[in-house]
This record gives sequence, structure tokens and C-alpha cells, in this order.
Amino acid sequence: MSLHAVQLLRGLMGLTRRLPVQRAKMHSKPPREELGTMDVAVGFTACFLCFLLPSGWVLSHLESYKKRE
Repeated sequence: MSLHAVQLLRGLMGLTRRLPVQRAKMHSKPPREELGTMDVAVGFTACFLCFLLPSGWVLSHLESYKKRE
């Protein structure tokens, strides 16, 4: 890297260190009631169906996507 690029990067890093970081003021409380086994099972099933099943289908049909028709 050239000397100018190094100086530019150091200058940019110095600017980011001086910027104030805004933090979200969030407070949470303990849950009102514990999650049951059925609640957890429904949640995991929904995540599986929404995310893993479509991506698995695409990955299993990847060879057909590579073919030009």
C-alpha cells in the first residue's frame, strides 16, 4: 500500500473513534409465564418449515439450475 492510502485509512479510523455511539435504551422484564414444550415444538417446526426446508430444496435441485435450456 502506498503511504497516502495508509494515512487515509488512519485518518478514517480516527474519525470513527471520535463519533458517539448511540445505544438503544431497552429494558426487559422476565417472562410472565414459562414456555411450554408445545410452544417450543411449534416454534422449532415453524423455523424449520420457513427457513430450512426451502433452502434444502434449492440445494438439492442445484444441478438443474446450473443447466442452460
